[in-house]
Amino acid sequence: MYVYLATTQTGWLVCVMTAASHHAAWGVTYALIATAGHLLFARRPASEARIVITVTVFGWLWDSAVAHSGLLVYPNGVFHKGTAPYWLAGLWALFAIQLNTLLLWLRARPLVSALVSAFAGPASFRAGAALGAVYFKDPAAALAVLATGWAFILPAALAIASHWDGVTPPSPPPIGAGDMNDARAG
Repeated sequence: MYVYLATTQTGWLVCVMTAASHHAAWGVTYALIATAGHLLFARRPASEARIVITVTVFGWLWDSAVAHSGLLVYPNGVFHKGTAPYWLAGLWALFAIQLNTLLLWLRARPLVSALVSAFAGPASFRAGAALGAVYFKDPAAALAVLATGWAFILPAALAIASHWDGVTPPSPPPIGAGDMNDARAG
């Protein structure tokens, strides 16, 4: 778990710092390498890849909706006005690889995950703004929208990750389940 913590937190910093310095491709490269490493060690890599792709696409679309609203302004990495910059896809991939690892403990706690993410999501954007990767046109409104969105994003992402979990070992059959079938046959 410490490896995931170090990898993903370093990845956040690399993505944001390289975006702020107009070299976002380096951050995305880091995120791709971290994601590939995660998939390499996953029990079921195809399942984890589905999670990463789904969360990254929907997360980037969410960020694009917020950017399109004009509440957030990204100084670089935007290919089409009104969309999120490409480097945010790297952050979403890093987020996705945490769902069945670092954030697994929140899976059975949707209310806690909503509260944690309503705080942590906007805090991440505030930190990104302090580093120059994003600007708030209206900070109070932007943070309120981000908090509301993130209160739903993490619980939904955890539900998706639970459905396609490619990391957690499968549960063993209930004790005696095999014995019942044997008794009927005999």
